[in-house]
Amino acid sequence: MPTVSVKWQKQTFSGVEIDTSQPPYVFKCQLYDLSGVPPERQKIMVKGGLLKDDDDWSKIAIKEGQKLMMMGTADEIVAPEKSIVFVEDLPEEELAVAVGHSAGLVNLGNTCYMNSTLQCLHSVPELKSALIDYSTPEGRNVDQPSNLLTVATRDLFKELDKSAKPVAPMHFWMVLRKKYPQFGQMQNHAFMQQDAEECWTQLLYTLSQTLNASSSGSGDTMKNLFGVDLVSRIHCQESGEESSEAESVYSLKCHISQEVNHLHEGLKHGLKSEYEKNSPSLGRSAIYLKESRINGLPRYLTIQFVRFFWKRESNQKAKILRKVDYPLELDIYDLCSDELRQKLDGPRKILREAEARKAGLKKNKISDSKEKDAEMTDATGSSAGDTSMTSSTEGAKETELTGVYDLVAVLTHKGRSADSGHYVAWVKQENGKWIQFDDDNPTTQREEDITKLSGGGDWHMAYICMYKARVVPK
Repeated sequence: MPTVSVKWQKQTFSGVEIDTSQPPYVFKCQLYDLSGVPPERQKIMVKGGLLKDDDDWSKIAIKEGQKLMMMGTADEIVAPEKSIVFVEDLPEEELAVAVGHSAGLVNLGNTCYMNSTLQCLHSVPELKSALIDYSTPEGRNVDQPSNLLTVATRDLFKELDKSAKPVAPMHFWMVLRKKYPQFGQMQNHAFMQQDAEECWTQLLYTLSQTLNASSSGSGDTMKNLFGVDLVSRIHCQESGEESSEAESVYSLKCHISQEVNHLHEGLKHGLKSEYEKNSPSLGRSAIYLKESRINGLPRYLTIQFVRFFWKRESNQKAKILRKVDYPLELDIYDLCSDELRQKLDGPRKILREAEARKAGLKKNKISDSKEKDAEMTDATGSSAGDTSMTSSTEGAKETELTGVYDLVAVLTHKGRSADSGHYVAWVKQENGKWIQFDDDNPTTQREEDITKLSGGGDWHMAYICMYKARVVPK
């Protein structure tokens, strides 16, 4: 790849690599990352005139060390309308804190699937902590593309936390395509839309390999955060054969059919399946029923709505538009194995007692002033304790899971096909506010509107939901 220098106003960017296998639009995105000048405003002088987004590099004949000139004005810092009056003079890092949420991500050309995935995972503080502690494993079996993708994720998350203006994830995108070339597919000289669930799955798989290899402790970082242990009973009614198996997955599936109206129903369907395989006792193929139960829970429970299926007629992934409601609070106790239920019974009792105390405290507030003053003295300590009981902490050894989860992120899709349309992330902040991350445009949303993204039309509908565990002290 040739390396050039680009002069813009009083600045000169040296050592800029041009990937001539990609269209010039990608090069412009690199310059946007350096200068803040959006690609559509860039005027880059090359032989024969101005550089166009879809020019052929071979006809331009870029030489090693060539000096290019760029003209164009950079974006200004964008802050929420309600805050701009009060924080416009703050430094950028303070501004990022003042607006109450992280920055948006620039769409680099059909990359909303990637942007929405990153915004959801960026909301997991334990994942960010693990990435900060990450160091390149020495002497361990971690390939270079996986290491580079992990480092790019860490660096991008840091930039999102300290920036108030939209961040262009150019470097992350280039590394992602090196590790997983399918995300670099092109059509008509433009990058194709991809499936956000595939991006989510591949990124978690890579991080599970690298973070575990880097960790000096005995814990499995990604499994503790996202892994679900399943135990399954496999039965053939025709032959009477029966067996069991255990497996770990990073998400549960909500299967959608005419009988499914709620997430819980779809999860039950997802834990049952039928398949055909050879039966040793019958000497031929037979139907086997697989029934699974949850035997181990994570800090963050990821659920995918199975909305897409392959349609032979159109040769693409078609979408199931059926409305499937999902709750802000999810209790999956009845989907767990007997062994796991016994482990959850004690913590669940503590949780319910804490909730009862909180409910009693609210009732006390409507009593007369003398009773209120007397009872508040005793209840204030309980209230503080309740908060720790119902919110997750970083120390996994200090808390226990309850099987109850709170919704913290939703990734939605708008459109009729997984490989087209538009993806958006809806993320709950630490201050309790919900933010819609529509690429580079974050906006505040009401909590009551989040559960309305349940489908039934062409509007945004939930494709992936992420729930955070409600825990109690040991």
